[in-house]
Amino acid sequence: MSTHVADTVENAIATPDKVQPYGALGLKDDEYAEIRKILGRRPTSGELAMYSVMWSEHCSYKSSKIYLRQFGQKVSEKMKEKLMVGMGENAGVVDVGEGWAVTFKVESHNHPSYIEPFQGAATGVGGIVRDIISMGARPVAVMDQLRFGAIDHPDTPRVLHGVVGGISFYGNCLGLPNIGGETYFDSCYQGNPLVNALSVGVLRHEDLHLANASGVGNKIVLFGARTGGDGIGGASILASDSFDSTGPTKRPAVQVGDPFAEKVLIECCLELYREGLVEGIQDLGAAGISCATSELASNGDGGMFVELDHVLLRDPTLTAEEILMSESQERMMAVVKPELLDQFMAVVNKWDVETSVLGEVTDTGRLVIHHGGEEIVNVDPRTVAIDGPVYERPVAYPTWIDALQADSADKLARPTSGAELKDQFLKLVASPNLADKSLITTQYDYFVMGNTALSFPDDAGMIRVDEESGLGFAIATDANGRYCQLDPYNGARLALAEAYRNVAVSGAVPAAVTDCLNFGSPENPEVMWQFKEAVAGLADGCLELEIPVTGGNVSFYNQTGDAPIHPTPVVGVLGVIDDVARRIPSSWQDEGNNIYLLGYTRTELDGSAWAGTIHNHLGGVPPVVDLNQEKELADLLQGAAIESLVLSAHDLSDGGLGQALAESVSRFGVGARIWLDEIIERDGVDAATALFSESTGRVIVSVPREDDVRFLGLCEARNYPVLRIGVTDQGGADAKLDVQGLFEVSVDEIRQRSNDTLPKYFG
Repeated sequence: MSTHVADTVENAIATPDKVQPYGALGLKDDEYAEIRKILGRRPTSGELAMYSVMWSEHCSYKSSKIYLRQFGQKVSEKMKEKLMVGMGENAGVVDVGEGWAVTFKVESHNHPSYIEPFQGAATGVGGIVRDIISMGARPVAVMDQLRFGAIDHPDTPRVLHGVVGGISFYGNCLGLPNIGGETYFDSCYQGNPLVNALSVGVLRHEDLHLANASGVGNKIVLFGARTGGDGIGGASILASDSFDSTGPTKRPAVQVGDPFAEKVLIECCLELYREGLVEGIQDLGAAGISCATSELASNGDGGMFVELDHVLLRDPTLTAEEILMSESQERMMAVVKPELLDQFMAVVNKWDVETSVLGEVTDTGRLVIHHGGEEIVNVDPRTVAIDGPVYERPVAYPTWIDALQADSADKLARPTSGAELKDQFLKLVASPNLADKSLITTQYDYFVMGNTALSFPDDAGMIRVDEESGLGFAIATDANGRYCQLDPYNGARLALAEAYRNVAVSGAVPAAVTDCLNFGSPENPEVMWQFKEAVAGLADGCLELEIPVTGGNVSFYNQTGDAPIHPTPVVGVLGVIDDVARRIPSSWQDEGNNIYLLGYTRTELDGSAWAGTIHNHLGGVPPVVDLNQEKELADLLQGAAIESLVLSAHDLSDGGLGQALAESVSRFGVGARIWLDEIIERDGVDAATALFSESTGRVIVSVPREDDVRFLGLCEARNYPVLRIGVTDQGGADAKLDVQGLFEVSVDEIRQRSNDTLPKYFG
């Protein structure tokens, strides 16, 4: 049996011509040459491991940096007012008032979730929660944004059951409510499901912590779970390359999580913060110790010494390189003053969290790592963590997009009779992307509540922050890959507009954005064009709405073989509400209230759920986005919430007015009588368009009759288009949706059609 001998700096100098497997670690020829140039010698195998993982697409954003800068450049003074921490840290932080702040972020765990759906999705939740902890916050909720392949594909049940099982297992064990998200099915995600996870936490202003290693002589402490061999090459290889046409085989790169270890870690970290025992902190996720040491050192005084032998291992056979690259979960790295080390140890011991002191902060400007008493890493940490490659990838206008945009849904046959309208309405209600998702959401721990004020199936999730004042926040996410395939610039703006509107209908004021940008291979010039356009659309949109992007994630290489997914930029919007008692639910609960439609309806069926479901068609251009109108609508809804004029509010998006009505009557079993005549007359559309168009800036609200005049006065004062389109009707066994003069359908049938779809495929 041979013993592995670590490659030392001394050895690297003595053997300049040694052949190194940099290609297998995901590095290109020119990147390897650049590393040699930076060091003035060949890298040691430990240094090579660090550079390969930190210069990967997943960690360095090397293909996206030049575009992501827009989020920091297209900024107004108003956008900075509430922003406490922006991009570049583990998560963004927003001031929500009364000395409270909220931190939130969305990230991807796409590739691992295809290979090992349960573990991949579970550790996606664990990783994003640790990002929240590392800001000094208590995590209070999670959300997830899921995209699966075709609902009837034989592999979809494997992925869906595994992913949902992983999310629910990890989140439920942590005791965090899952308050929202999305689930879509589309064949473009068949070999590349998207598992995006969002977490949100709350903290007092004074508890804010950042990831930096400052103060010469301060100790570097690793605490949490022991380091194992799972996740090696996750960021560098798995998340930075596409699957080949034979499918995925990269199993060791999938991390394995333990939620109970994380639960203890959360409480341990929060006590360390309360006692003021931590100077800087970093979670260990992608790239593990390589990331934590190089980023902490880069953001601090610039020097660090680490003794790798002090890392507690659950697999004693790991080499130094494997220890550096391991992405084992439930680990944190802290910077601690020497005089506070005993107190720090007392807290971690109380929580039974294993801990080891790895080294200390230095003033050398170098990250030096020893193993077995010898120097195996000696680098400028900035060259590893910050000053990596920046690529301007070739960009090419897609050869196919003009033909796709010319293929409008206008030529598709629309229903004209009441019977046809009813038939298509019910087909939409039962379609996989609009059908009831409770098969998934009931697996999440909704009993915990944890100060939850709104959750599934409301348009936004809402959490109470302060129990005395009622201060809270709302959050919603959205992404429409179909619209982004047609026009990525406007598709990204549409995702932003919908998430913004979903927050507004809850009664909250939109305040900040996080995003996870899911695209195909950056080595494909057409994919880079899509990415460039989507980022510009999102940055321009945020500037127009004056809400800042606080951070997020880019996920490239979402493709199998040569076929990329539809561009899917997930946009999360956070809003603030002064008192959650004023929240607005998404569906009506009483009969006898007037139903109003806010906004104009245009013939906008391109890319719609109707076109996809009824005609299996994707083509044309997405609906027009008027962000100024969205701002006015949000302002109106906030005014209505403050004056308690609105009993429910539901935005119109996928499936149009028809789907919003279906969801509104079925939630509480209270029917409605609806007339479309005035929409048809005022907006110059037919009945099918009135029901199925996906024009933006539209919401249906229910208003008590006694508040009619005041509500209409509110709309008139803001010059916002409003039409009375119906009344809420009786509930109970006879409850129905009556679209007058066209069709009626019982609430029971709507529910049945919606509820049966997912169980039919997934049991």
